[in-house]
Formats: sequence, structure tokens, C-alpha cells
Amino acid sequence: MEILSFLYYSLFYLTLFFIFNLIFQSRKFKNLPPGPPSLPIIGNLHHLKRPLQHTFKGLSEKYGDIMSLWFGSRLVVIVSSQAIFQECFTKHDVVLANRPKFLSGKYIFYNYTTLGSSSYGEHWRNLRRITATDVLSTNRINSFAGIRNDEIHRLVQKLAEDSSEDFVEVELTSKFYDMTFNNIMRMISGKRYYGDDCDMTDVEEATQFRAMVSDLLKLSGANNKNDFLPILRLVDYENLEKRLVKIRDKNDAFLRGLIEEHRSKKKHDNTMVDHLLSLQESQPEYYTDQIIKGLVQGILLAGTDSSAVTLEWALSCVLNNPEVLKKTRDELDTHIGQDRLLEESDLPKIPYLKNIVYETLRLYTPAPLSLPHSSSEECIIAGYKVPRDTIILTNAWAIHRDPKVWSEATSFKPERFDKEGELEKLIAFGLGRRACPGGALAMRAISLTLGLLVQCFDWKLVDDKEIDMREESGFTLSKLTPLTAMCKLRPAIKKLVK
Repeated sequence: MEILSFLYYSLFYLTLFFIFNLIFQSRKFKNLPPGPPSLPIIGNLHHLKRPLQHTFKGLSEKYGDIMSLWFGSRLVVIVSSQAIFQECFTKHDVVLANRPKFLSGKYIFYNYTTLGSSSYGEHWRNLRRITATDVLSTNRINSFAGIRNDEIHRLVQKLAEDSSEDFVEVELTSKFYDMTFNNIMRMISGKRYYGDDCDMTDVEEATQFRAMVSDLLKLSGANNKNDFLPILRLVDYENLEKRLVKIRDKNDAFLRGLIEEHRSKKKHDNTMVDHLLSLQESQPEYYTDQIIKGLVQGILLAGTDSSAVTLEWALSCVLNNPEVLKKTRDELDTHIGQDRLLEESDLPKIPYLKNIVYETLRLYTPAPLSLPHSSSEECIIAGYKVPRDTIILTNAWAIHRDPKVWSEATSFKPERFDKEGELEKLIAFGLGRRACPGGALAMRAISLTLGLLVQCFDWKLVDDKEIDMREESGFTLSKLTPLTAMCKLRPAIKKLVK
């Protein structure tokens, strides 16, 4: 009975505390962006229904393009317009350059020390410099062109073997994930993890790592109630911290193994890990193992799932729009012909292909809510006060479908990007200091893959049914159902892929 009484009074006083805290906050923070009424303790957490980008879009239609929500005791401002987004990350770019400190950053991202999780400051600037000059510079991206070309050709070759005589039904989702993982891992470590020539131990290791990444993405971003309701952390609600610790251990073991494997080699190769280890030899105080693991982790997380899902959405859109497929094929036949295969150096000659990727990024933005930002000091956005330590979420998915900004906003129209100024409205890679540094690499790989798939194969819908374009709820915008289609190797291309 004494324990029950203690729990009862604890809950009672805790409830009173949160009620008074919310009242105090409402009085303290004047001129906040509008938003729905909040409840004691949980704030507006009861409003959050998945997919969040759809929920926020519905709320913004009622409360405006900038609105306030309380996630427990944390103030969150949702931005849902192009103009306000531009204001945030031009006028207030430095103020909004921090990241909120979520549990995932503590456990998975090496206590907020990685490029994506660290607060804005000297450490972050050093990481960004390393990424721009040593990891993802134009010269280094160019040096890995052979890897991208080889992995994409392996995909084309496998499809060609299966469909050389007649149309066959192929499942493409897993093939795209395998290809993008191999592509990034070969740049990082020089080793393939999927394919007939791969060691089964490596395949198993990569499969476990990808499963870990999938779990991690589900627990990243502004998704966890434990980040906003401290009382839940006391009881480790839904075993969140235990799950994060388990993911941390698997993640660290995989990355540590990569580093040790390359450190033990006598000869360094042209890989990202070898390059970073050579920098460690001259500057060991800064290029620590933890920094290297964080950089590798960031490239893996940003460069695998997002590229695979974008490629899957892009081909789905092309196959659902026969006029787009024909126009792409005509462009390739005109500028490349059928006597050789498309190469990365050809991409500037075929702008419509690149427009398809841009339009896919617009309608099916890989990170529909982008990465969260945090204000380092009070600022005024769109005339409203945004206090210090406010979480800023950008609903890129809604902005990309805003009919006030885009004509025929929900239609797939790649030619829209022929118009001057349209590309500047695309925010799939972010804006300002914390924009994605891997955008150029992603565009090359996705465009080349899509171009070769159109150049080399004839395509048909399975049973003439349009591809299901429903979305799966998650941090990354994945298709609800895997992509399958009918393909057949084009006769004129046979001699090029045999």
C-alpha cells in the first residue's frame, strides 16, 4: 500500500508540475507560431500519427506554414513553406545550425561527435572540412567513377542474363539496395559484400549491418517519446535505451573491424578508410578512430538507403508514365546511340534524364522531414518568436507538393526543371551550412543507373497494372511494396552487355 501511495502522489505532483510548467511556458513565450492546443505532460504528442509528413501537412493547412507543437516539454516548430524555409537557412542559418540532442545521438553517433549529430562549432567545422576536402571532394568522387561504373554494369549484366530472350518479371528493390551498398562499401573499404563472388561471411556481416541500419533509422529523428518525456526514461519505455545500446555495439563492432582490417594491411589502397588512416599517421590527435568511424558511418547511412529508394521511386515513376519512358529513350538514342553504353561523362548531354531524378526527389523526397535543427538563441522567423533550444522540423515533402510553388504539384513532370529557377526550389539536399555534402555523388550514381536501365531494356508493367506508389512510414521514404516489373534486353544492346 505504501508503494502504491508513493506512486500515486508522485504521479499527482508530477502532473501538477507539468501543468504549471506549460502555463509558465505559455506566459513566458509570447508571439509563438500558432498551433493546436496541447495537453498536460504530453503536449501535442497525441497528434502525431504516421506518416508524420502527412500529419504535419494536415495541421499546417489549419494553423499555417509555420506552427508550434509541444513534444512533451520541448517546443517544436514545423516549417511547411518554401519562403519560410529560405528565411530559416539563409537569414538564420548560423542560429539554426545546431542539432537537438536525442538519445540516438548519444548512443549511436558517438556521443554527438559525428558530422550529422554534432552541434555547430569548431569540431563540426573540422568534420565538414575533412568531408569536403578528403572524403567527398570532386577529385575523390571522380577517382571512384570506375567503382560506380562496375557495380552498375554488374546489375545490368545480371538483368540481361535473366531477360535476354523474352520478358521476365524481376524484383528490383533488393537489387538496388545491394548495388548501392556495394558501391559505397567499395569506396569506403574496397570490398564487395553482395554478389556471386562474395565471401558468405562478408554477406552475413553486411546483412546484419543493414538490419541494424534499418532499426537505427526507425529510432532516429524526432520519433521517440523518451526524448521528450523524461519520466519515460526512468522506466526505459519500450526498452528504447537497451535497443540503442544493442545497435551501438553492433555498429561499432562493424566499423571497428573495417578499420582494423585496413590498419593491418602493409599496402594502403585508394579507399576512404586507407586515406583517413594515412591522415591519422600525421595528425593522430585529431584523426582518432572514433572520428574515422563517425565519418564512415555517416557516408554509409546517407549513401545507401537514400540512393536505393530514390532509384526505386524514379524507375517506378518512369514505368507508370510511358511518355516519360519514351522521351528518355529517345534522348539516349539521339545523344548516345546504340553502339555503346551510357557513361558518367555523358550525363551533361542528357538533361531530361537528370530532370527525372530531380522530379523524383521532389515528389518522393528521401528524408521527407529532413534532419531536425535546433536554435542556439532566440530568433524571429516569419514574424514569430522562436526561443532558444527550439527544435525546427522542415516538412520538405509538403513544400515539394505545394501548389502555390509548383504547377501541377502532385503530377510527375520532369520537364518542369527546364524552366529557369525551378531547380533552386528543390530542397531535397537541404540548404545552408548543414546541407547534405553527398548530393553530387548521389546524382551521378542514380542518373547513370536509371539511364542504363532505360537504354538497355524494354520495360512493361506486370499484368498491365500501374505500380503501387504508396509510401511506407519511416525516417526514409520507402515504397510500401517492393518494385517488380517486366524487362527484356533490347536486341540492339545484346552485343554490348555479353
